[in-house]
Amino acid sequence: MKKHRLFGVISAVCITLSVLYSFVGSSQIPTSRVLLSTNPPLERIFPFEAEAEKPQSPVKLTLQAVDAAGKSLANAKINLQILTPPRNPWLTTDFPIVEGTKLLQINANAPDGKLEVQQMLPIRGNYQLLVKVSPLVANTFAAYEQTLNLNIRENPIKYKYFAVIAAILLSLGLLGGWVIGGQEELQQGEIAPQSVRLLLSALTVVAIITLIVINISAEVAEAHGSGHNSNSTETIAPSSQKSQGLEINLEGDKNATVGKLANLALQVKDTATGQPITDVALQVKAIATEHNLTVFDYKGIPDEQGKLIWLEQFFDGSPHKIEVEATPLPGSSRQFTPVKVAQEVEVEAIAPPIYIRLIGLFYFTAFVGIGMAIGLLIQHRRKPQARTN
Repeated sequence: MKKHRLFGVISAVCITLSVLYSFVGSSQIPTSRVLLSTNPPLERIFPFEAEAEKPQSPVKLTLQAVDAAGKSLANAKINLQILTPPRNPWLTTDFPIVEGTKLLQINANAPDGKLEVQQMLPIRGNYQLLVKVSPLVANTFAAYEQTLNLNIRENPIKYKYFAVIAAILLSLGLLGGWVIGGQEELQQGEIAPQSVRLLLSALTVVAIITLIVINISAEVAEAHGSGHNSNSTETIAPSSQKSQGLEINLEGDKNATVGKLANLALQVKDTATGQPITDVALQVKAIATEHNLTVFDYKGIPDEQGKLIWLEQFFDGSPHKIEVEATPLPGSSRQFTPVKVAQEVEVEAIAPPIYIRLIGLFYFTAFVGIGMAIGLLIQHRRKPQARTN
């Protein structure tokens, strides 16, 4: 009887171990995934800088959909969403309105399972790339989703600028604390010595000027974004073209706002039959016309309806131009000379909220106050020594 019980216990333990092993083993089985690579490498990517000495290029993001064995998935449809880093009111970026928003959304066909886009990344922080992969041909593979992270560090030159400004403000505060702490006697009828009054008046004037400069800069930036006129002498291609048997229409929002997505769409048809055309290559570019700077670049093909739809945020409050060039695919029976369409988009800039400006003023004042406290402390320690001597 005891042997039977012992045998039963051993059997139960073995079954339990086998179940646990199968569970752990199944959790380690590789699954379909998306591989991300960047050009330039991640350590050389910095946020967008409007006044950069060298022209900046958008970051090339390559997403490759692979199966469990690491083999590229053919005939895939890839939906990509790029989310900007979350808001941080105490440590804002150069574009606080862009924080915590959606930068790009595109749904593209990928015959070789690869999606390549070039996108300018406006601010530092951790970007999230939400990727959905589904088959173009039903039941060829299971659809899946994946979230990728892209951490962009701040440009080191800004830390140098910050150190210089902090040192200047601390020095001013230290000088003020030294002067105030060195005063011992008041003249009759004076609330504070003349040197102290002059120093406090100067600090008040500096604070007022700083606040005015911050507000004027914000207002100028807003007017700079919303006050542009489309009076450029440059001739752009029309938004609709009929040429060589192709009809290409570029549609979407002609007015956009910083912090919000603009809807854009392209339709390619056969002029004779009106049927959608899918065997053409499309080169899409978004160009900030003020600096002639490409902020978005994508090369792909239209979907089965001959359409390419994407949503894009224009983070820089200046006019942009959308350019699309259609070219024949290599080996395609449909051959034609490249056809271009284009459309201008006016962008409305949004000034940073007043609390963000006040936080900046608070930091400036805090550095001066710290320096002043240090100066007062030094003078306070000097006086007992002077009296003793």
